[in-house]
Amino acid sequence: MSENTARIPDRLNTPKAAAIAGIVFSVLLITIFWLLRRAVPSDPLDSGAWIATESATVTFALNLVPFAGVAFLWFIGVVRDRLGQQEDRFFATVFLGSALLFLAMLFAAAAIAGAVMLMASSAEPDQLTKLPVFRFARATVYIIVNAYAIKMACVFMISTSTVVIRTGIAPRSTAILGFVLACFLLIGSYYLSWSIMVLPIWVFLLSIYILIHNLRRQGVALPDSQQ
Repeated sequence: MSENTARIPDRLNTPKAAAIAGIVFSVLLITIFWLLRRAVPSDPLDSGAWIATESATVTFALNLVPFAGVAFLWFIGVVRDRLGQQEDRFFATVFLGSALLFLAMLFAAAAIAGAVMLMASSAEPDQLTKLPVFRFARATVYIIVNAYAIKMACVFMISTSTVVIRTGIAPRSTAILGFVLACFLLIGSYYLSWSIMVLPIWVFLLSIYILIHNLRRQGVALPDSQQ
């Protein structure tokens, strides 16, 4: 019996500072959207004049997307680890599904935009903007981000806030703020191009709390382990 128990590997512990991933994701996503909003007009039917002057800025922002995606996946793992045995199957499915769909939409939009920038590097900007494929790609990216990715971000914030209230893994005020910001994002995305910023800001606040809590718990555990 003892031999079989000895052969069972210990549970892989999540690093105490893993919540830093949420902070990294927040900083990267804010940087990405700030660069894109500064370089690219919010109107999907614009003339495309920014291709000639802002291609380097847009390319740099798109290259940051994979790193933000990896950090977001790590953040999801941190939240699920914090839930532990309290994880409810229904809300866990909605939480995880909406997070992965948001990430998939973000990657899809970045891939299409990246293809446009690749075409821009091998063609004259004036010629590219006149092609129907440019118009199609520009409109597709706009629809993916504003009609689908933002909606999945709202579902993610609402489901995560519900889990926070049901399990108490974070302050109740954080969950209430998540509900308010999700409603603001759902409605405000039609009128304010910067409304998507509420997602990384909320993730940043949640990550800060988890990080501080983990570090405090680690500090309390250290004296016990030394005895």
